Amino acid sequence: WAMKMLLLILCCVLGVSADGRHEDVHIRGCSDFDGEDMYGLDGEERWYADFKRGEGVYALPDFVDPLKFPEGTYSQAVADQQICKINLGISRKGNKDMPRELVPPTSPMVYPSSEVQLTEPNTLVCLVTGFYPAPVNVSWTRNGEVTQGTSINVPYPNNEGTFTQISRLDFVPQQGDIYSCRVQHPALSEADARMWTVEVKQPGVGPAVFCGVGLTLGLLGVAAGTFFLIKGNQCR
Repeated sequence: WAMKMLLLILCCVLGVSADGRHEDVHIRGCSDFDGEDMYGLDGEERWYADFKRGEGVYALPDFVDPLKFPEGTYSQAVADQQICKINLGISRKGNKDMPRELVPPTSPMVYPSSEVQLTEPNTLVCLVTGFYPAPVNVSWTRNGEVTQGTSINVPYPNNEGTFTQISRLDFVPQQGDIYSCRVQHPALSEADARMWTVEVKQPGVGPAVFCGVGLTLGLLGVAAGTFFLIKGNQCR
């Protein structure tokens, strides 16, 4: 775990008429093995640089009014990473004898993004917050086996100086399946896992069967009564 030893956070508050104030944040950070450059607004990611894919990514869903960044934003983010790594080396030399602060994340929360219906595609969300430094490592399992189709957002700062990350897993609910979100962080002596089980209540068959049996017996009683009434009239 080579974590970010230098993280620059630029945050400003924008006044917007009668709608109140909005918090606009820009995060830029780096380590020996990764980097981050992200723009957010009111706790939501707007854009981030994906250095592995070599492109900028608009994080908001398609139905939100598009907010375009100027051409060259990703190229600038790449250049800023080089400056960040130079500053990282300087910071290491100046703080080599200072112990690194570690704050463990709170226990992860796992929940579906929408109401669960069997065989209907859905998304499981694993919320991890309150940790420092960033990032955390999140992995998923289904019935004990590692799953595919996962994603995780870039670390987002909390007001008290810690971070939040959200991992998502696309899945198709099957009754009884057990999912696990496993979180690793340098402040944890061992991985913290949270389980979630697919439990969808099925319509009960007891009352329906009981009513069906009752109706059948009632019809048989009527038929028997009619039979004996007819036989009685014939015997007169």
